[in-house]
Amino acid sequence: MEVKIVNRSKNELPEYATTHSAGLDLRADIEESIILKPLKRALVPTGLYIELPVGCEAQIRPRSGLAAKHGIGIVNSPGTIDADYRGEIKIILVNLSDEEYTLNPGERIAQMVIAKYERVTLKEVDLLGETSRGEGGFGSTGKK
Repeated sequence: MEVKIVNRSKNELPEYATTHSAGLDLRADIEESIILKPLKRALVPTGLYIELPVGCEAQIRPRSGLAAKHGIGIVNSPGTIDADYRGEIKIILVNLSDEEYTLNPGERIAQMVIAKYERVTLKEVDLLGETSRGEGGFGSTGKK
């Protein structure tokens, strides 16, 4: 699949880190470092603009290394970029740790996964089909 991209950042185009990576790494397009204090968030520009094919979305997901090592996540994870959006991709980072984090220019801050989706037609009914799970929600299947 081909996705058109405009790169107005100082960084190279996003890349897959490994042969079988699902997500393209997105980098911070900032002039100077940003100090992200505990429990604070920042809207971080990437300098990237994309044109997705109709029937596709871009999912913006956190980087597991930043989350595990530093408590850095994405507020609206996964974020969705619709096929008709043409603005700059920006990432809403949040520091969930108890320590400040310094975000540097060009740092990998998120990953972008391109996915196909289906649009549905909702059909209102009075009852839903039964399953063995029924209305069992959070934790209903146990720990093992």
